[in-house]
Formats: sequence, C-alpha cells, structure tokens
Amino acid sequence: MEFDMQEPVLIVGLGGAGCRLAQKAKSKLGSDCILISHDPKDLNSDCTKILVNTSPVLNPSSYLIRGVSIGAVDSLREKISAYSTIIIVANLAGKSGAALAPIVSQVGKELGKNVLSFGIMPFKFERDRIFFSGVSLKRLKTNSDCTVIVDNDALLDSNPDLTPDACNIITNSALLEVISCLKSSSLPKETNILSTSKDVDDVQISLRDSLKMLYEDAPPGSVKSAMLYVMGGNRVSVGTLNSMVNTISGIFNDDSTRVSLSVVASENSKVILLTSVDGETRFDKYDPLGIIPQRDTLDWDDPDCSIKLDLDLAQLE
Repeated sequence: MEFDMQEPVLIVGLGGAGCRLAQKAKSKLGSDCILISHDPKDLNSDCTKILVNTSPVLNPSSYLIRGVSIGAVDSLREKISAYSTIIIVANLAGKSGAALAPIVSQVGKELGKNVLSFGIMPFKFERDRIFFSGVSLKRLKTNSDCTVIVDNDALLDSNPDLTPDACNIITNSALLEVISCLKSSSLPKETNILSTSKDVDDVQISLRDSLKMLYEDAPPGSVKSAMLYVMGGNRVSVGTLNSMVNTISGIFNDDSTRVSLSVVASENSKVILLTSVDGETRFDKYDPLGIIPQRDTLDWDDPDCSIKLDLDLAQLE
C-alpha cells in the first residue's frame, strides 16, 4: 500500500537538525510548520514553536526532556488537530529529537492523522546515543504510517574520507529532495531507507555508491520496492536511465520487487535511492531488547521518561 498524503500538511521539526530541516521543507511543500525543542536556540524562527522548558537543569537527559514534554501534549494536540497529514522530521542522534519523536508520533496516531516520519540516526562512534536512538526509532516506526530512515553512519562507512559534517550535508540535502518530491511521487507504507552519494559527474557511479550505502543497513533480499531519484537526470540519456533501472532490478532479482524512477532537474548529478525493506536492519540491533515482541513487553504503552520534581528535603548528615 502507498502512503496517502492529504492536505492540509503540517511539518513538525524535533531537535536541532530536525528544526532546521523542517523550516526548509516547509518552503518546498508550501505547508505549515511547528518546531519543538528543549533548546531555545533551535526555535529561532517565525514558525509556530513549543519550548520544552527543562530549566533550571542545564544539561537535561533525554528522559527528563521527554518527561517535561508530556505537559505540552494538550497544546500539541490542539495545534495538529486541524491537519490531515503530519510529517515528522526528528534528529534521533540528538537529545530533543530522540526524546520527543515517540511522544509527537503517538499524538498523531491517536488523532488518526496520516503520519510520515523521517528519523536521522547517529554515527556509530556516538556510542552513548546508539541505544536511545534505537528505542526511539522503534516507537517512531510503530506510530507512523511510513518511516524514512536517514543513516549518516552508512554514508561515512562507504566514504571514509568524508567528515561527519560533510555526511550531514549530503544526507540532509537528500532528505529535503525526497520531501520536495512528495507531491509528485508516492511512498510505500513501510520502513524505508534513504541512501545516496556524493555529487559526481557519472550518475551510474552515484548509483553504485548508493547501493553500497544501502548494504550497510539492510541485506538486498529484504528490499520490497525501490524508488530511484536521479538528480540532474534531465541531462542524462534515456539509455543510461534505462540501464540504471535494469541494474537495480537485476541486483534485487525478485519479480515482486517494484522499481520506480523519478527524474529531477538539478545542477548537481547524483542518485538518491529510497528502498522499502522488510525484515531486520542494523537499527534493530541498536536496542538489545528489541527482539522481545511487544505483546510480551509490560511497559510498551508509555515511553520511558524522568519526571522533574522539586522536593524540599532536609539534608541528612
């Protein structure tokens, strides 16, 4: 089944990177936007915003941010009730994004909205963020009709010469291109992995690098469909485009795997590959307890959080 995007559309940016991307995506889709974060610097915009105030704690944990955000759920529910489609852009590598993604997506699901989520995963050397991002992603997928996973680490693995900042720029650009194409192309109602490459002169080389990035996250046998965005494809010959589609079809080697092509006019040349997958990905291993079925999990309904309590307790000597 395809994801059904209906207007009016609201883009919700969570965390630093999520807020910045949401503002750019707003102009591409011509939609409304809400920014949510615990850091006031992320909310420096004319968009509607919700500050999760964790003061006086200077360096709050993700659990505390999530606990405080529960107090803003009624306000959030009121703000998104008028929209049909909710697009969540969450930086799961950051505190706010990983803390808020399960809460916001759950509100959208409870209101019966069409929820499309984009989750940006951390680099593997950010070991302190791996577990929490994995748990947040699992909940985000459960609450969303369609989820697109952006894995900066896979791009870095396939291009070890890149800096982390360069990886962020490349994948963020690819994410925005996918969002800008939502009105002209469809997404399957499944988990999707976004893979891409550096800007190159040869789009076939870009396709090879995109596939290499995909293999870092999921085995080829798990791919159920593939959407091939060819940036600068208006300058590519029809024969080359046909060869690229045949290459993808041959690699996945499954008659049930659907391969679609979207040619996008652009000054830069590269391929963005959006593949829907079924089965285990590397992200399932981020949470060691993720193998436990939800039916056997006692505390699944409410995500883990900390509650800020100001107790006037006498110090015991």
